[in-house]
Amino acid sequence: MTDLIRLILLILGFNLALVAFFVVLTALFPRRVAKTKTVADLMPGRAFAVGLVNFLFFGAITFILFTLVGQVGNELFRVVLALPALFFLSALSVGVSFGLAGVVQLVGERLAASHTEIRCTVWGALALSLGSSLPLVGWFGLLPYAGLLGLGAFIVGFFWRERATSTTQAPEM
Repeated sequence: MTDLIRLILLILGFNLALVAFFVVLTALFPRRVAKTKTVADLMPGRAFAVGLVNFLFFGAITFILFTLVGQVGNELFRVVLALPALFFLSALSVGVSFGLAGVVQLVGERLAASHTEIRCTVWGALALSLGSSLPLVGWFGLLPYAGLLGLGAFIVGFFWRERATSTTQAPEM
């Protein structure tokens, strides 16, 4: 029984930490998170595809480099191989973090549209983290989808420009 209580407290503590992380990330980088949310909302298929391709490509490079680090006996070569592997791993982690922050904003906006941005972030983070903790479907379905969607939206957000709406229109004849 104490193991069950410990597990429940661990899950609640982890979810609260995720909520705090996404609130702070949104507060520190509001434009980047908003652009990521917009891209995930407007083009989820493209964002997911870009996220999947980039994750597989850079994940494979990182995996190969870390595998080579374990196989090489020379300490200098280990450092030379580990530095780019750590760079790719940290770049993927940053991309997924910002991407999930945008997806959390999107989920929160859809769940609680009339609330403030902080409340939307809280609701989105709670919904996404609790939904992702569901065995099998959440672990292997929702979490990878949200992470890859967010990563792709974060990457596409660097290259995507919103079209400016024209305030002046040509008169009709």
